[in-house]
Amino acid sequence: MTEAVTGYRREALPDPEEAGEDAWLAAAIREDITLGGPITFARFMERALYEPGHGYYRRPDPGPGRAGDFLTAPEAHPIFGAAIGRLLEQAWDALGRPSPFTVAEPGAGTGALAAGLLGGLRDLGSPFLDAIRYRPVEVEPARLDAFRVRLAADGFEDRIAPPGDAGDAGAAATGTETGAVIGTETGAVIGTETGAVIGTETGAVIANEVLDALPVHRVVGRDGGIRELLVGLDTDGAFTWVEGEPSTPDLTARLAAEGVTLGEGQVTEICLAVDHWLVEATRHLGRGIVVLVDYADEPAALHGPGRPTGTLRAFARHAVGGDPFLHVGRQDLTTTVDLAAVRAATRRAGLVAVGETTQAELLARVGTAELTGAYLHRPGAGLADALLLRSALARLLDPRGMGGYRVLVSGRDLPESMALPALERVQRPSL
Repeated sequence: MTEAVTGYRREALPDPEEAGEDAWLAAAIREDITLGGPITFARFMERALYEPGHGYYRRPDPGPGRAGDFLTAPEAHPIFGAAIGRLLEQAWDALGRPSPFTVAEPGAGTGALAAGLLGGLRDLGSPFLDAIRYRPVEVEPARLDAFRVRLAADGFEDRIAPPGDAGDAGAAATGTETGAVIGTETGAVIGTETGAVIGTETGAVIANEVLDALPVHRVVGRDGGIRELLVGLDTDGAFTWVEGEPSTPDLTARLAAEGVTLGEGQVTEICLAVDHWLVEATRHLGRGIVVLVDYADEPAALHGPGRPTGTLRAFARHAVGGDPFLHVGRQDLTTTVDLAAVRAATRRAGLVAVGETTQAELLARVGTAELTGAYLHRPGAGLADALLLRSALARLLDPRGMGGYRVLVSGRDLPESMALPALERVQRPSL
């Protein structure tokens, strides 16, 4: 039983051409709702972002970047990738300097992070560079082509893992590389606790601002419990919020496990897809580390009264909006990541915690001055490069912005009590 919701309706539907929405995708979602009734927001978000040929991350034109819709840290400046490279170099050292050391990057885009990482290692003359085999993982093949072109132009074509090379028979595709189901409708876990096969590859997995784009369910507090906010259609055929019973008991179980009770009318988002995603993204990894970077918060703050309408945001042309039903397929949809949920998913995926820090602290700990000096001593670097670097560092180190992004590091088959200097500033949580 579902009923229309007051207080959650969107504004009048804009002209599709003016909104720039993907007309085919919007019509296809409306047809699904007409035929089968309201759908979960997780399903809507999955299609809006990942529908082959139509979703936001399945289009070849720019998404992240100065010419796109939002700016990520790797797009802000190569020094971010160089800092991640130093972190991986410390892990490589702790593991005995294995070669090859395969770096898999889900959501690699057009190569901004990879170019900064490899370029930073080259600037510093690091021997780690020779051991790296870089494997980009993307849902959109056109971006993989752009990735290879970019790294080849920077002289790193020989560092890219051959297409289709997944290490061994136990290495599965990561993320939504082949359009695989992300696991939005249930919280099913297929990690090592259920006997999943783990690969034998040695290396690292890096995911920068990937978890925030995993599909989420939306729920609202009602009468001491929760109702789910589904996506339906109003009488004019426009998308609208509809309240219904939770589509899975996992939603109530997640909040209970985190000690969260929603107030009357309070809205929040729950990502059940993180378990499945993390298992798939690390299945090939037999030994090495996993680095997750994202804007995130603890459950008490994330689902607390300070955020009465949740954290769902839409990004289009560097503008932030709150209406996910505008520009379907043409705007990014994102939510703040639940730290406790990621930690729990990490354990279920057979990974052990190494440490946590913030983006600003990471940059400081890996030697920002050294990285800056190496960058500015590149051939042809001049005043414009110095000014760009200064501006980027202000953005990357700002604790109220990108500097406050969380960096979570875990791993598999690591030396006992492995410690990385890049993480030393943060008191490690009890996981």
